[in-house]
Amino acid sequence: MVLSKREGDHDGDPQGAAFDDKKKASTMNETIHAAREVALSVLKPSKVDLDHGLELHANSIVCDAYGFSPRAALEGDAVKLAMEQGASEIELQDMTEDMSMTRCVTSDAERAEFVEAWEASGVTCIVQNAGEEGQDPMQLLKRLARFTYVTDMMKDFINKAATPQEIVAAKEQGKRCLYLTGNGVPLTQQWVSVEEELRYIRVFFQLGIRMMHLTYNRRNMIGDGCVEPANAGLSDFGGAVVKEMNRAGVIVDVAHCGWQTSFEAAKASEQPMVASHSGCCAVNVHCRCKPDEVLRAIVDTGGYIGICCVPAFLGRTGDLNALLDHIDHIAKTFGADHVAIGTDAAYTSRNAEAEYRKLPQRPASRVRWEGFWAPEDALFDPQWQHEQQTLSLAWTNWPLITVGLVQRGYSDEDIQKILGGNVLRVAKAVFEGRAT
Repeated sequence: MVLSKREGDHDGDPQGAAFDDKKKASTMNETIHAAREVALSVLKPSKVDLDHGLELHANSIVCDAYGFSPRAALEGDAVKLAMEQGASEIELQDMTEDMSMTRCVTSDAERAEFVEAWEASGVTCIVQNAGEEGQDPMQLLKRLARFTYVTDMMKDFINKAATPQEIVAAKEQGKRCLYLTGNGVPLTQQWVSVEEELRYIRVFFQLGIRMMHLTYNRRNMIGDGCVEPANAGLSDFGGAVVKEMNRAGVIVDVAHCGWQTSFEAAKASEQPMVASHSGCCAVNVHCRCKPDEVLRAIVDTGGYIGICCVPAFLGRTGDLNALLDHIDHIAKTFGADHVAIGTDAAYTSRNAEAEYRKLPQRPASRVRWEGFWAPEDALFDPQWQHEQQTLSLAWTNWPLITVGLVQRGYSDEDIQKILGGNVLRVAKAVFEGRAT
């Protein structure tokens, strides 16, 4: 772990410089600057806390326990042409998603904004969503391919980390990296045998996937998702999935699982496992948060709970202080060794809105399966959609999360665990605990 230097400057370390170098801060783009100002108005830090927090952040390994690389704008004219030529909804979805994930490679303007957002955040590594929600291996390959492509084409700036040690190396080299999560367990869904269904877990590990969701909101053959009212728990097959993920070296993630599924998965896992982007019911009761008995089961595996940046999940003010309240609950109840930050958030290019306006209006469509929520469990409560305070949770405000932790009296050592040390510890334990 890189330690804070209480005296002197950053000795040329580029991470975090866009926030703590006043000259660079004054040249931030307006989106990053506006979010920063809102966060500062929420925290109201003293100069001592601000300076120390920014320095500590810049000199720490920072891992987003679950998140997204900065998103590029679409190429509006190309999408419009595809629509005029009769492209299907699936084709348009693939096209637009591909553009948002990979135009940082092909467009100079999008690359510049991609780099600027990373530098403002001071993040070393994102545990990157690299698999569409579901179990179909062909579906799961798409995002994996896109982020493999980005890291192949931008090696001067960002790498795909295959091992936890490569995350540390990225920090030492002044680079960024992605540690990939598949978002779903790849299953053939032919149900010939348990062994046959499980065989793609190792294949996807070999392709670079290091973490997988057991469920995504709804029920599947593994267990119940977080919005299923029955809360039925882990299936027998789900227990076999957990065992195979342990064997293959893939982190078990229950962020979108129901409470009983999460609890039983923790009891079944012989390796540390996580809820990568969630929250605490003790602070705000929500189906995407976890009650303390579930959190305890996760902690007992040696894992962590990543606190997300979704205002509706955080509750209360829905701002940066609400995020810190959830971190406080985990740290005070279970210890600082068991909390991380999984933002579930992304920076979006300033060009996105203008490019989107080029597209003709499309008719209303059905809600996609993964977006099927009961009305009372709506993902985004309307009260949070237009609140300026939520800008305090912008992905580029990562350095001010560190400032907030300094304000709340955490030691430098504990802050560095929360920022990235706990993610590294679990990643190392699961990777090294795999069967060879």
